[in-house]
This record gives sequence, structure tokens and C-alpha cells, in this order.
Amino acid sequence: MTCQKFCVALLHWEFIYLTTAFNLAYPITPWRFKLSCMPPNTTYDFLLPTGISKNTSNLNEHYEAVVEAKLNSSTTYFSNLSSKTTFHCCFWSKEEKNCSVHADNIEGKAFISTVNSLVFQQIGANWNIQCWMKEDLKLFICYMESLFKNPFKTYDLKVHLLYSPPVPQKGSFQIVQCNCSVHDSCECQVPVPTAKLNHTLLLYLKIMSGGINFQSPLMSVQPINVVKPDPPLDLHMEITDAGSLKISWSSPTLVPFQLQYQVKYSENSSTNMRKADEIVSSTSLLIDSVLPGSSYEVQVRGKRLDGPGIWGEWSTPLIFTTQDVIYFPPKILTRVGSNVSIHCIYKNENEIVSSKKIVWWLNLAEKIPPSQYTVLGDQVSKVTFPNLNATRPRGKFTYDAVYCCNQQECHHRYAELYVIDVNINISCETDGYLTKMTCRWSTNAIQSLMGSTLQLRYHRSSLYCSDVPSIHPISEPKDCHLQRDGFYECIFQPIFLLSGYTMWIKINHSLGSLDSPPTCVVPDSVVKPLPPSSVKAEITVKIGLLKISWEKPVFPENNLKFQIRYGLNGKEVQWKIYEVYDAKSKSASVLVPDLCAVYAVQVRCQRLDGLGYWSNWSSPAYTVVMDIKVPTRGPEFWRIINEDTTKKERNVTLLWKPLMKNDSLCSVRKYVVKHHTSRNGTWSEDVGNHTKFTFLWTEQGHSVTVLAVNSIGASFVNFNLTFSWPVSKVNTVQSLSAYPLNSSCVLLSWTLSPSDYYLMYFVTEWKILNEDSEIKWLRIPPSVKKYYIHGKFHVSIFSPIFLTIIFNDHHDAGLYVIVPIIISSSILLLGTLLISHQRMKKLFWEDVPNPKNCSWAQGLNFQKVPFSIFLTQNM
Repeated sequence: MTCQKFCVALLHWEFIYLTTAFNLAYPITPWRFKLSCMPPNTTYDFLLPTGISKNTSNLNEHYEAVVEAKLNSSTTYFSNLSSKTTFHCCFWSKEEKNCSVHADNIEGKAFISTVNSLVFQQIGANWNIQCWMKEDLKLFICYMESLFKNPFKTYDLKVHLLYSPPVPQKGSFQIVQCNCSVHDSCECQVPVPTAKLNHTLLLYLKIMSGGINFQSPLMSVQPINVVKPDPPLDLHMEITDAGSLKISWSSPTLVPFQLQYQVKYSENSSTNMRKADEIVSSTSLLIDSVLPGSSYEVQVRGKRLDGPGIWGEWSTPLIFTTQDVIYFPPKILTRVGSNVSIHCIYKNENEIVSSKKIVWWLNLAEKIPPSQYTVLGDQVSKVTFPNLNATRPRGKFTYDAVYCCNQQECHHRYAELYVIDVNINISCETDGYLTKMTCRWSTNAIQSLMGSTLQLRYHRSSLYCSDVPSIHPISEPKDCHLQRDGFYECIFQPIFLLSGYTMWIKINHSLGSLDSPPTCVVPDSVVKPLPPSSVKAEITVKIGLLKISWEKPVFPENNLKFQIRYGLNGKEVQWKIYEVYDAKSKSASVLVPDLCAVYAVQVRCQRLDGLGYWSNWSSPAYTVVMDIKVPTRGPEFWRIINEDTTKKERNVTLLWKPLMKNDSLCSVRKYVVKHHTSRNGTWSEDVGNHTKFTFLWTEQGHSVTVLAVNSIGASFVNFNLTFSWPVSKVNTVQSLSAYPLNSSCVLLSWTLSPSDYYLMYFVTEWKILNEDSEIKWLRIPPSVKKYYIHGKFHVSIFSPIFLTIIFNDHHDAGLYVIVPIIISSSILLLGTLLISHQRMKKLFWEDVPNPKNCSWAQGLNFQKVPFSIFLTQNM
């Protein structure tokens, strides 16, 4: 219980102590103050010369001389003092008339200084003190300087500053040693936490000089109230568009409050000299009536705008001299299509040229029309450029030079006009997973502007885009990286699908900044879907269509349209496009000309409403060649009849060509020969993949058909030949001619006699003599009167050509008549088929060209050309 009472009493005493200390502590002011320690019953006035008040600013200048005079004349006055005297120490400033602290009745040595020295008993001690908080808000500094230096030159000066935390306890003062120079000045630094800048600090000084100790009264301060800003940065002067001199600077970056600034400047010109001192709250000052050939010197310092503070140091002086010709602005950066104006004041030999006598030139090559001039008073001329085009670089010059000239001459100085195209297209694309948006833009339009930096800025609205995009005052920068293709690429991730992203390119340059026209993008509207998956392609069996199937991508969830491209597989695919607008469809079928070829197929998709982009093409799918249908027809075939008169037998050899894929659909497994006779009925023979078959013709009427068979079945449409005897002569062909055009082509032509028979087709046969080769044959349509036969024909060897006419006898349906005609031919084969053999020979020689006139016929004896004709009719 006793302990508790003691603790309560102790706390109560400490509270009284702290309250008393705060109340009696001298508040440190933003301006300089003094510490004075004097003998008892003595005021500071005895040290001042007649006519000088202690409130005047001249105190520091006269103090040392006054003390020296008093020291030499005050021996009697101080002789009554004992060798052990107690001095009173107090603080005062020029605004105060009396010492602010008398501590005789306050307990504690902190408020009373005891001096045991006859020297200080005679003259006392005085110091100038100023305390401030550095701009970095980390160090509290007190600077002190002795006002009376001569008596202490032989003494070593040592100073300590004792300070307490913002909420001190008795005996909790901390001590720092001050840094003292040889000029009897000291600087004390106290670290202050940033969070304690608004708290009150208690502190006092302990001063030792020549073995004598002084102790100041208690001081109090809030560090935030005595912040001393650093000098302003980036002091700059320039001529404005209006012809004024603009002084601008940057505020110190660490100051936590707004500053006011004091600007002092001087102007020196041939016609005017002036000095001025102004206080402003902004970071710039305009000086009007600037003339050519003037010189300006400027300094700036800062202080807290609202609340107490200390003026900072002056900035380094900056000197600016105007030229004999002033352009304002001297340089212009603008965009294509804009209107700009340039002003000029022209000074020639210390005389301002009248604005009415000024003319303007562009690049010293093109005089600007006077209609673009404007006179602004007696001294200022203005030229206006409407609807500007982009500047065309001229060598190393990336600007147009605008000259302001007297009527008689042009000054070598000029204004620079930079005009660039800022219409930069920004395109954005959202990936198929809907997780990021990639935006791209090119700088080709502004490559001529050297020293510029580009930055994409954007503002995201909560939902969709406005009808007319505009640059928002609040925006964020986006990092973009230059790609190999010359485009910058920026990635937004994560994204808000339905938000409107308004973005533009900001062009920063030392002359200013320009913004490209803004564009607004909603990520949901620029989606590039993933390509369709599981793409398959096949030629459908029995139907014969190219069928393509696919799977729709998971994202986006919108309805999609699909685009199919297909083509014959090869090195260079000739693509054909087929579009599907049914969002629910997962397959499509298209007609293709060749059912037995390999097709390559790819599919891509896009939103059905047309927003966004087409996806990439899917991986290609390929068809597999397989039988689709039964062959469309059987092979075309012909016969060779070999008759053995001794055995009275006829052997018929059937010849045919392998079916092409388009006819076999798409392969042939075997061929089947089907026979039909009136006695033995019908039977079939499997000949495999052979293209020749021989059988014995034993009956008067014998019909044969050759069928093609694949994995689906046998051909339905087939060619037939019917063999019958006896054979009668038929008068059908009037003439037949053959002309070899070259070694690989022969032209065959003929004329027919009128007939009641229904003509079905022609068959021509030929065989190269002196070669062990088979007979070649060719089917010719019935409406053709001439035909080109392609093959290998030797010009020096005769090749017999056979023309056979197949027709249907209208008198007996189903009866076929075969008429063979044989002609021997070499280079030119020409013959006429007539009933009279003599008449034929006559016509033959009349129609043969004169060998003397034909290079191909020279050297040939046409009298020795064998020629034979057979005309038969099958009844």
C-alpha cells in the first residue's frame, strides 16, 4: 500500500515537472535568437552604445567593439564582485525587449548557469543561435556563433546539446556533441523520426570554453514548424508565346507542404535598368515588356506557405540574355492539321524595327504571303500557319526554319517549326482464353522527331466505351516493348472484359508533349478465339462429298461463324473458301471435282456478330483416298480379229486402257469380261488387272462387255461390242486424209456419204512399222470430222492408220455394223475412198502437195507408197 502511494506521488511529481518545463521552456522561433549570460543585477543595455537599441538588427555588428570599450573602462564597476558569481542566462530576440527566462526561483541547475571566472564576471557571454529542420525531415540542426570572439581566441570551445524524446521523463535527456569550427561557431544535429515531426522536443545547451561551463535555459520546439527548404531546382528562363520572360523552377521534392517563393531579379538593357523582389505561391513568374538585347539575373528561395517556417537558401544566380531578334515561341512542336502563330521583335543596330516593315520567310526559300501577317503594336509582328502538313526532313534538319526579316535583310536567327503526324493506330487483341489483351502500335509516323519518348497511357472506365473517346485527365502509363517487326507491344493482364480501355500515345519532347487521337477498346469486342479443334476431313462413301467436322472452342461463349478452306494437297495449295453461319453446326459438306485426290482442310472461327478477329487456322486435316462408289463406267475397249483359214477359227483379242481414278472411284480391283451368245447364253470371265483378253469366236453372233470392279461393286454403265457374220460391203466414207504436223502429232480428217444408219462413234487404229509394238487405237466422238492423234510417228517409216465406223442399223435394232478402212501413210497420208480403184488413185495424186514446195515431202517417192482399202458391212 505504501509503495502504491509512493508511485502515485512520484508520477504526480513528474507530471508537475513536465508541465512546468513545457510552460517555462523558451519556444524556438523560425528566426535567429540570442543566448546571453550576464552578472546579477545587470541588464544587457549597459553593453549597447548610445543610440543603438537592442531591438535593432545592427546589434551583432557593434557588439564586439562595444564590449571591448566597456572592458577597458569597467574595472571599478566589477571590483565589487566576488570571485564566485552566479550568472543569469536567458534567450531573447530582436522582437523582445527583455530576457524571456529568469530562473532564480526554479529548482534545478538546468535554468541557472554558475561561472567561476573573473573574465566572464567582467564581460559575460553572448551567442547568436538559429535552429531549423532540414528539408529531408530527418535532422534537426542548431547553429550557434559567439557574438564576442576576441577574449576567447585562446580557449577551446566545446558545445553539447541535450534533448529529450517527445514524451520525456525526468533524467531522460540524450546528449549529442556539436561540431565546432575555429571561428567559434558550432553546429548541432539531432535525429528526429518522421512520425514525431509534430511533437514537441525539449532541449538545452552546455557550453564549455577555456574550462568554463555555461548552461542555457530549457528550449522547446516542434520540428515541423522550423523546416528550412532547400533551394529550388531547375531554375529556367524563356520567352513565352506572349513575349514575356518566364522564370520557372521546380519545388524541392521532399517538402511535405506547399511553399511560397521569393524571387529577386535585375534587368539591364540599353534603355532600361531595374531591380525587383516578388513573393509568389506558384513555381513561375512572368516579367513583361521584354526587349531584345536585355540581360536578366535571377535568384529564388522558398518558405512554408501556410504556418511557421524558415526561408531557405537562395538558389545559384541564373543569367539570361535576350537576342537581337526575339521569336516567341522560338520553337514550336505541333501536330498535322493544326494552326500555329509565331511572334517576332526585331532589333537592328540598337533600334527596334517597326512591325509594319517585317516580312517572313520559310527556310529562306519561300516568302510567306503577307495575308498571313498580323501587326501587334509598333514592335511585334505575327505570322500564322494554317492547316499544317508534316515536316519533311532536309538532311540533318528535322524542322522548318521560320525567318523574321527586315525589308532589306534577314537576321541569321530563326524559329524552329516541328510538325509531326500523331495519328497512331492502336490495335488490341484479346486472347482466346480471355485472360489478357495485347495492344500494338507503330512509330513510323514520328520517327523524324529525334529526342522524343513515347508512352502509352490509358484510362479504364467501369463499363464499355463512350460514343466519342476523349483523353481522361486521370490516366496510367503502360510499359510497351519494341518488337522485331517495328511495332510496340503492350500486355494488359488481368483484364476486365466489359470495361472500356481508352488509350492514346503520349509523345514527350523537350519542346512539349503531344497526344495521339484516343481510341477506346472493350476487351470482349476484340477477342481472337482459339482455333477449332479435332478437325477431320473425309470423302463420304456413296454420296461423294468432302465432309469436314470440328469442335467449337470453349471460349468465347458467343455464337461463332466458321470458315473452311480446302484444296488439293501439294506444295502450293490453291485454297477455296466455304463459310458456315450456323453457330450450332459442327460439320459441313462441299462438292469437290476429284473424289479420288487427297485434300487438305483447315477451319477457323469468329464471333457471329462480326466483332473481334478470325482465329488462327486450325492444324490441317487430310482426306484418305478410298473407294467412294462403284466405277462410273467400264473401260473403253477394242478388238483385234485374227482369222485362221486352215482351222476355220477366229480369235478375238480385246484391248482396253486402265480406268482413271475419276472413273474407277477410286481404284480397280479387277476386270470382268461378260459374254453373250444366242446358243450358250451368258457367262463371265475374271481377268484380274490385265488389260488384254483373247477368246475364240465360234458363233455367228457374239457380244462382249468389259466390267470394272472395285471394293464397292461393278460398274453399271459399260461399253459393248457385237461380232457377227457374213460381212457385206458398205459405201460410207467418201474421203480420209492424214497430215503429220510433227513427229508427235498427226491430223486426221474425213468425209462421209449420206446414210440412214445411226452413227455411234469412230475408232482409229495405227501401228508403227518396223517396231515390235502393239496396235494403238482411239475412240472418236461421232460428231467430229477431224481429229488430232498424238503419239510417236517416224517421218521415214510408214504407219498404217485404220478408221472404223461404228453405227446402229435402224432397220434392225441392236445390230451393229463394223466398217474397216485401211490407209498406208508416211509423212503425209491422204486418200479418198471410192468404189472405183482407178478413180481413187487419180484423186490421191491430185491431192498430194507438190514435193518441190514442201520441205517435209522432198526426197520421198510417192509412187511407191502402198495403199489398200477394205470396205465391209456386217449384216
